[in-house]
Amino acid sequence: MTVTVINAGLLTTVQDLGRPGHAHLGVPRSGALDQPAHRLANRLVGNPATAATLETTVLGCAVRVDRAVTVAVAGAPCSVRVDGRPAAWAAPVRLPAEALLEVGPATRGVRSYVAFAGGIAAAPVLGSRSTDLLSGLGPAPLTPGEALPLGEPVGPAAGADVVPAPAPPDPLLLPVLFGPRDDWFTARSLAVLTGPGYRVSPTSNRIGLRLDGPPLERAREGELPSEGMVLGAVQVPPDGRPVVFLADHPTTGGYPVIGVIPSSALPAVAQAAPGTPVRFTPRGRR
Repeated sequence: MTVTVINAGLLTTVQDLGRPGHAHLGVPRSGALDQPAHRLANRLVGNPATAATLETTVLGCAVRVDRAVTVAVAGAPCSVRVDGRPAAWAAPVRLPAEALLEVGPATRGVRSYVAFAGGIAAAPVLGSRSTDLLSGLGPAPLTPGEALPLGEPVGPAAGADVVPAPAPPDPLLLPVLFGPRDDWFTARSLAVLTGPGYRVSPTSNRIGLRLDGPPLERAREGELPSEGMVLGAVQVPPDGRPVVFLADHPTTGGYPVIGVIPSSALPAVAQAAPGTPVRFTPRGRR
């Protein structure tokens, strides 16, 4: 069974739960940015959470299936159409053979997740089928005409009584644990970071959430030797504007990390559109 890409949208990638445990090799974790949405889409079609889905960005995508299969779309709310007819969002939908599935632009948020019963069966690399934009591991971002294999369904589709539509974060409130290099910044910079001056930059991607706003002042000159970077690290490059590291982040870096965002807050980051106000809320030190 295969899925053929008709319209790849702005950026559509294959994602699962990622490939943790390889940072010592310079390999990021990768995986779905909004993991709760990825897990929900899989559950709706009877897949385990480890099955690979399609992660769309803003504009959705369109694919055609060669055989009948159950599909579900979750994450950022969007229109879902089967052969031009409206279909349910966040619910299992049965596609007949040769049907065209169109996942429309996100009406709120940024990323939608498309799960097929059996999952996307791309060849795993280091135990994961995820596309990694930084290292280039995993399947390349989707292109029109590409055919993706599907696995065998493993469980029955499961509906949901209520699926809350994620509201666009406005402002996006991010708890931050200061450290390990907050002492590289002035006291004024720590106050600026937790102020109202930042917005999501349109240059953000799966590697990091970039912010537009006031630069943070250094208390020290020079650079650090490269050190390990973690998911959610708030790194401050030379221009002084913080970057929140996401799933495809580099595993090492020499710019100071002023704080770290707990992983529980990162699914909301995945749905923050450009221009969204961002507020960091202190939660102590690491």
